Parts: sequence; structure tokens; C-alpha cells
Amino acid sequence: MSVINSNRDTEPKWYVLKVFAGYENVAKQNLESTIEKFGLEDRILQIVIPMEDVLEEKRGKKVLVPKKTMPGYLLVKMIYGDDIWHAVIHTMYISSFVGPKGRPESITDDEARRLGVYGSTGEVKIAIDINVGDMAEIIDGSLAGFVGKVKAIDANNQKVTLIVEMFGRENEVEAGFSQIRVSNK
Repeated sequence: MSVINSNRDTEPKWYVLKVFAGYENVAKQNLESTIEKFGLEDRILQIVIPMEDVLEEKRGKKVLVPKKTMPGYLLVKMIYGDDIWHAVIHTMYISSFVGPKGRPESITDDEARRLGVYGSTGEVKIAIDINVGDMAEIIDGSLAGFVGKVKAIDANNQKVTLIVEMFGRENEVEAGFSQIRVSNK
């Protein structure tokens, strides 16, 4: 493959690649091999599989589990050119760039940051199997040991409202997903 410098950017930008779902790791490895094979290390600078840490409950314990935030996609920081398009598209398990008619359209650094390409945002999402009406035990904080009925669930803020009996009457208590354990599942 000959390197042609027509239609080439001068600054690195972020691009999104569509890859075979479930083959993100293999597609990344294959693209790394393509970079090495064609000497593109100075043009394709970073390849990211968008991930986030999710706190899941397994066997009664909370465990951090990495999850893909965009299955079927890779994010690539590169200095784009027509030669890059051919090298990337002909890499096994990569189907296309995201953009109009399969032609690349870069995303901004802010968009890339929101997708988590600059490392962990420090925010851990918690996956919890809970419904209104379920019983939950508070396992952390000043109310640890209290059991209450779930009145409301705020998934965006990762909180629940529980009805807990204290001092002989029912009280509403707010707790984070990480502070509770579902009692009746």
C-alpha cells in the first residue's frame, strides 16, 4: 500500500469506528497490527474501547466490573488522510468510520471526554436490580441496619427513597445505591 498525502489533516482529531459487536478487543489488536505494519505510529495515536466501571452485586458482595459503554465502536485519535481510511477500513473486524456515507466525521475533544477517552471520569455507575415495593437494608452510613420499603428510585442520581420505621413512625430516607442491599430477591 502506498502512502498518499492528499486530503490529509494536519492535527490529530477523534474519530469513531464501527466494529463487529463483541469483537472490539480483536478489532483494536488488528488495528494496532495495521499501524505497525504500515508504519502509521505517527498518524494513529490512540485507540480506545469506551468503558466505564459499574458496581454490581454478586453473591451478596459489591464488585467493580468494567463494561463497554458503546458496544460495537472504537474511538481513534489520528491525523486523518485518505491513506488512513483505506488502511483502517481494510482491517479485519472494522466495518466503517462513523459519518455521512461511511466517510469519517471527527468528534470534538469535549465529545471524546464525555465518552470517557481521557480515562476514568471518577464516576462509577452502579447496576442494581431493585423495584418500587422491594425491601432493602441500609448497609452503610448512620442508618446502617435499618430495613425499609422502596418508595422511589432515581436511577440518574443512583439513589432510592425508602420508608423506614424509626421512633415508632414511618420516615422517608434517601440512600445511594451503594448504601443498600436488596433484602427480598
